[in-house]
Amino acid sequence: MKKLFQNEWVNIILVVIIIAMVLPQTRKPIAIVFNKLIASSPKLTDEEDRQKIESYNWTLEDRFGNDVNFSQYQDQVILINYWATWCPPCIAEMPSLQNVYQDYKDEVVFLFISGEELETSQGFMNAKGYNLPVYRMKTNYPDPLEGYKLPTSYLIDKNGAIVIKKEGAADWNSTNFRNTLDKLLKN
Repeated sequence: MKKLFQNEWVNIILVVIIIAMVLPQTRKPIAIVFNKLIASSPKLTDEEDRQKIESYNWTLEDRFGNDVNFSQYQDQVILINYWATWCPPCIAEMPSLQNVYQDYKDEVVFLFISGEELETSQGFMNAKGYNLPVYRMKTNYPDPLEGYKLPTSYLIDKNGAIVIKKEGAADWNSTNFRNTLDKLLKN
């Protein structure tokens, strides 16, 4: 009898979870929490497998409508993050990105690129209390910096090599990632 009671509770919990995942109002918050739970520190790309940026010829638009030439960031450590306000994994990793940005904003170039209107992406940042710099692409990205999957992030060293390419949510505020940034900044 006790075993039957336990199984009924398991069934009830499973039904509630399934219903919550089907309802649009609860699907996104649940997906965000799930992505936060599974996010881990991004992994370094093996040195022999690192791709280099083919060109720094890329124009972005900042939140004020100003053109920003990617070429001005050549020879700097750069973190590019492709994201969207409607993307649960993107939202899940934003707090960790905000923490890293707060500590490294004067040393690392941060480019948070969204295909949405700048008012939409900046409004999201304002509503969440983030001060991450948002951009839109005005010209196509240089190879190999594609961002078809959201989120996709790239950490680029001073020589233009992609040290990390991460698709999906990550814990950017990890000790491993911060050590990687520190090492890249010293080189």
